[in-house]
Amino acid sequence: MEQVELRFDPASQASETHTNLSALRHDGTGLWVAGDETATIEHLAWSGAHYGGQRTFRLADYVPLPAGPEDEADIEGLARADGHLWAVGSHSLKRRRVKSKDPAKAVKRLASVIREENRFVLVRLPLDPATNAPLPGAILSGRHNLAAHLEDDPHLAPFLALPGKDNGLDVEGIAVLDERVYLGLRGPVLRGWAVVLEISPVETEPGRLRLSAPYRKHFLNLGGLGVRDLCPYGRDVLLLAGPTMDLDGPVRVLRWRVHRAGDVVPAEELETVAELPYGIGCDHPEGMALLPDGRLMIVYDSPSPERITPAGGVLADVITI
Repeated sequence: MEQVELRFDPASQASETHTNLSALRHDGTGLWVAGDETATIEHLAWSGAHYGGQRTFRLADYVPLPAGPEDEADIEGLARADGHLWAVGSHSLKRRRVKSKDPAKAVKRLASVIREENRFVLVRLPLDPATNAPLPGAILSGRHNLAAHLEDDPHLAPFLALPGKDNGLDVEGIAVLDERVYLGLRGPVLRGWAVVLEISPVETEPGRLRLSAPYRKHFLNLGGLGVRDLCPYGRDVLLLAGPTMDLDGPVRVLRWRVHRAGDVVPAEELETVAELPYGIGCDHPEGMALLPDGRLMIVYDSPSPERITPAGGVLADVITI
């Protein structure tokens, strides 16, 4: 296993983007990355020694975010296809963290569940061929957001009122193949079966995406794990599988031959291509990208101190699959 440095500017270091990386994609110009604590997408170019030269793009400059430009969008997946950059929010509710040793205050915070509207977005941005910078795009949000389409779903509707880290709805990966958009769910996991949604969004009016057909559900036996990221692999899809709850591991990468898959995908139809390291309370594999040489880059949420570089960067792993 090799490591490569992703170097961020002082503003991103201050907002801790480099320690909250949640999404990753590579194209011919470098890396697209996103953290889950902002409403921005970053682009890093290869310098010959590391990825840097950061460019930051605020989502609100290209689409109308439902809660405005400053609230975080909790971007959990990025995709690059057909001249477009896609970004998806978690679509999850959030339970407050316990920050006090006072039992009464801790109990009160655990009873508080928050809905942040910027999390409920799917964004598609065209990219300028000359500059590889985003142009104004389209968004699926508001009353037409993905979660709203699931309110009568027999499998997923019961989980919409649960926070993501409580096995509630939690989108954490996106892959685009042809006109099909696959969304991997960290949760819910149903009796050991993870869920991938297949949707076909279209721009029915300027700046607005809608689902052009009923969504499709794929149930994958990941042995109790949820989907933490998706990545196209030729005609197939790589799945980053990890715990749906607030646990450290296990984490592995599996190959899903989606072009010949049915709605139910048993374990024997999924090929494990890598077992990934993870830390205790740190180094949680959260995003992956296929590199031009066929290797896979992995970035980590809550990286260990050993991954933080003196230049304000963070070390990603590069593995052969």
